Amino acid sequence: MKVKIIYLLLLAYCSMGCVKATDDNKVMSPDGRNAIILSLNSEGVPTYQVLRDGKTLINSSALGFIEKNDINLANQFKLNDVIFDSKDEAWTQPWGENKNMREHYNEMAVNLKNNRVNLTLRFRAFNDGIGFRYEYNVSDTDSLYLMDELTEFNITEDGTSWSIPASFDTYEILYSEKPISGIKDANTPMTFKTSSGVYASIHEAALYDFPEMTLQRLEGLCFKSNLAPWPDGVKARKPNHFTTAWRTLQIGDKAVDLINSGLILNLNPPCQLESTEWIEPMKYVGVWWGMHVGVESWTMGDRHGATTENAKKYIDFAYKNGIRGVLFEGWNEGWQNWGGNQRFEYTVPFADFDIKEITQYAKERGVTVIGHHETGGNIPYYEAQMEKAFKWYKDLNIVNVKTGYAGGFPNGLNHHGQYGVNHYQKVVELAADNHMTINAHEPIKDTGIRRTWPNMMSREGARGMEWNGWSEGNPPSHHVILPFTRLLSGPMDYTPGTFDILLESSKNSPKHQKWHALDKGNSRVNTTLAKQLANWVILYSPVQMASDLIDNYEGHPAFQFFRDFDADCDWSKALDGEPGKFVVIVRKAEDKYFLGAATNEEARKVSIDLDFLEPERAYKAIIYADTDKTDWKTNPTEYRIFERVVTSNDKLDIVMASGGGQAITFLKMK
Repeated sequence: MKVKIIYLLLLAYCSMGCVKATDDNKVMSPDGRNAIILSLNSEGVPTYQVLRDGKTLINSSALGFIEKNDINLANQFKLNDVIFDSKDEAWTQPWGENKNMREHYNEMAVNLKNNRVNLTLRFRAFNDGIGFRYEYNVSDTDSLYLMDELTEFNITEDGTSWSIPASFDTYEILYSEKPISGIKDANTPMTFKTSSGVYASIHEAALYDFPEMTLQRLEGLCFKSNLAPWPDGVKARKPNHFTTAWRTLQIGDKAVDLINSGLILNLNPPCQLESTEWIEPMKYVGVWWGMHVGVESWTMGDRHGATTENAKKYIDFAYKNGIRGVLFEGWNEGWQNWGGNQRFEYTVPFADFDIKEITQYAKERGVTVIGHHETGGNIPYYEAQMEKAFKWYKDLNIVNVKTGYAGGFPNGLNHHGQYGVNHYQKVVELAADNHMTINAHEPIKDTGIRRTWPNMMSREGARGMEWNGWSEGNPPSHHVILPFTRLLSGPMDYTPGTFDILLESSKNSPKHQKWHALDKGNSRVNTTLAKQLANWVILYSPVQMASDLIDNYEGHPAFQFFRDFDADCDWSKALDGEPGKFVVIVRKAEDKYFLGAATNEEARKVSIDLDFLEPERAYKAIIYADTDKTDWKTNPTEYRIFERVVTSNDKLDIVMASGGGQAITFLKMK
């Protein structure tokens, strides 16, 4: 009740009006289009505004925190000084959508003080958005118990939004398009377009030792931060000196400006690793999809997927097709207890999975084995084994690990609370110590920490391919919302590339068994085959999977696109698109270009300039396209492959069927 009363008083303070802002507490982006203004009202409550081209985008919005023991982190502040700074530096990353980055911003550090608290509000204005964070230093106490965050995003005008509801345990919820005013709560990134045509997305960057931020609408268009709590209601336990994650707002004139933004990465510290040459982007296949479509199992028996024999079959396929990695799930003791005590043994293979023989077989063929650590959410049991398990893997030359957290955390803890955030980071750092990479499923959301810890390769964190194996699946619009929402935070291990769209080979198999409660008999992939190819480009991950059973790729002409495809790209650009409607993205890897285009349920033609190609050079465009008879519902697997010679002066008409797409490989001609 005390916390609620304090918060209501703060709202009243904000409504009393703020001291007029001056140039002394305003910072603008290098191009002058984005501005942040800090104000203090008569009660010493700090607020901020964001302007775009001189027009208010975020109205006066509250700042601060509520502390359990009445340490005042929210008001009675006085302005000490304001320090301005700027930065314009180039930096490179070992992998990423773009390896060459530019960090260019103007900064305003506002130093405030009340009777016990020193607070620096650090604002950075970039051409592609803004970020701000809190830096607290509190005297006469050792520990702080944060009960609430008061940060608001008071959007000026209504418009259209794309988001998922707030949840502290899962992001695997379908995105919805609705008016900004129609949102009750949301996970971030929350993307929106105002009625005057500005695109923006609210998220956070550099999340460490702090719960995730979700958004709760208060009234009108004002959204407030809502942090994932501990079981006792405390949101965060911190020492007397702490810094929060950045609160971010990406801003653009076009929807694709958000995809092309580097804001989230640029708000993270530089790489902390001494070397990165051991970090390897790759394409991979794996023993995984068979379990989801019900023809294999994670446990021993006549349907067991992860057997020595099957492992060698997948390794041979990878070797034959120039694919670097093979993933195996269900290889270790503990899966037989799934849904029970959730105790997995990370150094004890099933009897029919000879891991030493398998890793040696893979090594001889130049294929790397991707390990799998499913925890079932039993974090204490996993952490007790982690150091031993990582060393055991490394001794076997397994240096890439997929982790999983498909289950509730113990003792009422949340996946996305401070406890969860700290656990996920502990895994990343332990992996780095062992020169190993991580691909996390059921993760904490990406906030750009891959700049600092580039062994954090990819994450799930949204509804991925697996949902198509045992539910009604993801609708065609899903794949053209993700690039403007979830993927703004970072790479996603969506696991695209299923060719058996209707799952006919699985449903007709004598080994098929229904295993999931959501399976109503209508499971299928809700795209065309050409769109599956395009998703390898669109749904970015430096570890990109061809998800289908390998038998469905054997002898298939369209699989040539994946053989040619390079997950280790050097440069990327979103060329065109609108959230939920369509998207066109191109990526370059060495001297090859790969283009992916996709549409929602509406058939569509998009004209694209090829000016991204190297000038005065001819390219062979190998085009994998829908036909005029293709339709995601009635005829999803019909496609055609054709070639054109093109240059940077050409335009290309991309024709996509309902629920369809197009994938193109551009090869430089001699």
